[in-house]
Amino acid sequence: MTKTFSSLSDLAGAFGKSIDNDNSSVTSNDDALVYSTSQGRIKQAVEKTVTASDGFAKVRRETKGRKGKGVITISGLGLDDKALKELAKKLKKTCGTGGSVVGEVIEIQGDKREEIKLVLEKNGFKVKFITLNFDDLDRKSVV
Repeated sequence: MTKTFSSLSDLAGAFGKSIDNDNSSVTSNDDALVYSTSQGRIKQAVEKTVTASDGFAKVRRETKGRKGKGVITISGLGLDDKALKELAKKLKKTCGTGGSVVGEVIEIQGDKREEIKLVLEKNGFKVKFITLNFDDLDRKSVV
């Protein structure tokens, strides 16, 4: 059986949409609109949350997954993206090495833990050096 629709609002209602009578535009109930002919591509607002810091900047040396090259990772800072990038830039300049920000972790190439500690303490962070426990290792890599 086919159902006939007497109005545009009946048709929109069948698809889970509603019509604004003010400007006769169709709006969705789930706000998943990605493109509009009048506005073009529509980007959804994404709210990023920053993980709260426990008061310590955790500095640790990692080589896993980097073909034996060592990097220093700094986590637990509790900063937003812009502040993390500024701090990473300052650390890279001080250490004279490269690095990047991945998520909420700053990665600095090489083993410059003492220089990193001085810069972080100058910026008001308490520094804690983290050593890798045997339990943290992947069991397959040990065999």
